[in-house]
Amino acid sequence: MLKELIKRKEAIIGVIGMGYVGIPLTLTFLNAGFTLLGFDIDKNKVIALNQGRNYIKQYPAELFSPYLKKKKFSATADFARLAEVDCIIICVPTPLTKMKDPDLTYIINTTQEIAKTLRKGQLIVLESTTYPGTTEEIVLPKLEEKGLKVEKDFFLAFSPEREDPGNKNWKTADIPKVVGGVGPKSTDIAKELYQSAIQQVVPVSTARVAEMAKLLENIYRSVNIALANEMKIIADRMGIDIWEVIEAASTKPFGFTPFYPGPGLGGHCIPIDPFYLSWKVREFNLSTRFIELAGEINTRMPEYVVEKTMDALNLHNKPLSESTVLILGVAYKKDIDDMRESPALEIIKLFQEKGARVLYNDPFFDKIPSVRKGKFNLESAELTEKLLQKTDCVVITAAHSCYDYKWIVKHAPLVIDTRNATRDVREGRGKIVKA
Repeated sequence: MLKELIKRKEAIIGVIGMGYVGIPLTLTFLNAGFTLLGFDIDKNKVIALNQGRNYIKQYPAELFSPYLKKKKFSATADFARLAEVDCIIICVPTPLTKMKDPDLTYIINTTQEIAKTLRKGQLIVLESTTYPGTTEEIVLPKLEEKGLKVEKDFFLAFSPEREDPGNKNWKTADIPKVVGGVGPKSTDIAKELYQSAIQQVVPVSTARVAEMAKLLENIYRSVNIALANEMKIIADRMGIDIWEVIEAASTKPFGFTPFYPGPGLGGHCIPIDPFYLSWKVREFNLSTRFIELAGEINTRMPEYVVEKTMDALNLHNKPLSESTVLILGVAYKKDIDDMRESPALEIIKLFQEKGARVLYNDPFFDKIPSVRKGKFNLESAELTEKLLQKTDCVVITAAHSCYDYKWIVKHAPLVIDTRNATRDVREGRGKIVKA
């Protein structure tokens, strides 16, 4: 019985997708005493993991070495080895197409690989964020194609990932885990699996409820960030510091949760996930006006940053087309090596289109690789006094903790601060523009 194997921690777990979700989840189960097999289509990642090397900078370099020595973990690109594991957890990307429709390619391809070796008694859990119905409408039919039946021969559930890269306050084991199966047996076994490694498990009635819960979490953030961004533009026009406003409003002990403006949305969740629901509800002849409006506001923020920069440069009698702009931080938020959907990339692109010479510095990225938003062919410039003095302005897009903002303001001719990073800087106030 699978449930008994899980209780004795003798069940072998396979995690598909060794990235920002898969790695911390793998570590959580390893720390709980399980044996794991990590699957990934990127052979370079597989080689690195099997050599004990970690490629995500927020974790120690020798992260998996102790588990490799104990033979509790190994990585592979051979998906035929899915037959060896008892529980399979899918942590693959769910991007958007150019038309902002869901791209389920990774889920579909992964499910097809699982179906090839699916055997009786296995549990499959989808963690990739997607629209309500994906587990039952896309994953389940492919798994049942060879005659095995869910709830009888195998078990299937959805449990949304809740990772927050760079957040040092919460570990995977401490974050409550929502679980919803396609049937009661699936929910029960998935609950058993997660509660063996995670402090609190929250079972829900169906996989669809779990899928919708994840979207609600991210849509809530997207809409409220959009509100903060819109308020920032309004406050700026009225000559009011929005950051001081938020700080004041946050003193209310009830009825208010602070959200903060920025140069736009980044990461794999907030800029993407709301559109999964927007796409799905068309099937029910409904529209998602809040989601779409929030998307419009957040998507426009890079343009707002560029406009504020142009205005500030004009006050210094310097047209943007003749200016050198230094971008500080191309990660989508501080202290992480993740630039997925980073608004900094769109800002760089807009500056280049307007004729500016663009440089950047980010301690987490030696260069900007080719990404969905374009080919930039840029390498991180060493952050020196000489570099700051030869630029016409510095634009802070990711407020990494390693930056000395007092020193930057002292030596840069102009600072465009999109993250309120210079809030404690008292010198050179006339050179700081909040954007």
